[in-house]
Amino acid sequence: MPEPPSPETIEQQVALVLAEDVGPGDVTAALVPETAVADAVVVAREAGVLCGAAWFDEVFAQLDRRITVDWELHDGDACTAEQVLCGVHGPARGVLTGERSALNLLQTLSGTATAARAYADAVAGTTARVLDTRKTVPGLRAAQKYAVHCGGAHNHRIGLFDAVLIKENHIEAAGSIASVLAEAGRIAGQRPVEIEVESLDQLREAIDAGANHVLLDNFGLAELRGAVALSGGRARLEASGGVDLDSVRALAETGVDDSSVGEITKHIHALDLSMLFTGRH
Repeated sequence: MPEPPSPETIEQQVALVLAEDVGPGDVTAALVPETAVADAVVVAREAGVLCGAAWFDEVFAQLDRRITVDWELHDGDACTAEQVLCGVHGPARGVLTGERSALNLLQTLSGTATAARAYADAVAGTTARVLDTRKTVPGLRAAQKYAVHCGGAHNHRIGLFDAVLIKENHIEAAGSIASVLAEAGRIAGQRPVEIEVESLDQLREAIDAGANHVLLDNFGLAELRGAVALSGGRARLEASGGVDLDSVRALAETGVDDSSVGEITKHIHALDLSMLFTGRH
């Protein structure tokens, strides 16, 4: 399994989540006696892939270190409907205060991992990879990129800093495919360089100018097969634009190396989870 983001990143993300939900204090939890201790379980209401345990744990760590979480599953594990994912034990006020924030994070990341698993399964048996994009929930990119890995898909660039992706407007501003690739080679250093093309003629021009990683924007299946033949293995080819679960298998079977999918992290169906109190003492 991939390593989650650093503890510092998770701590910062959780702190922001709690700041918007708890604010200066949970006025409803104050109705519960300060000495009350609660036992609870988190139950999946539908099948999916678990992701986000570290964020869930961090919510309660920031609220009350006396709260403990005991996991039945781990990130990347499949769960079934009505399966218990973890048990929570500790001061009732803290459990109640953290319930929604913890579940929001766990549901969102599990939903992302579940979507990634569906796409990875759809291309199983081909040599193509499914990639995510930068279309992520603001503030949760590192978390969602991790969730994509937990689901079995792969990460595209993390942000604007770790790779060069030349798109139509960059080409227009620079003057030509050849000139923008030459400039990218000068400034990229060890960062990967990818260029977007919109036709087979542009693909030929890009490969002739030294491109070794090309994004094929909104190519049809016949165009993708033509691109694979034209490239002849000289460049890594990525299909992009309008990719969904219904089309991703056919795209992979054209011979492209990758298909990038925005909806894995953008069109999130949060996994349906519930926290149920099982006792108070």
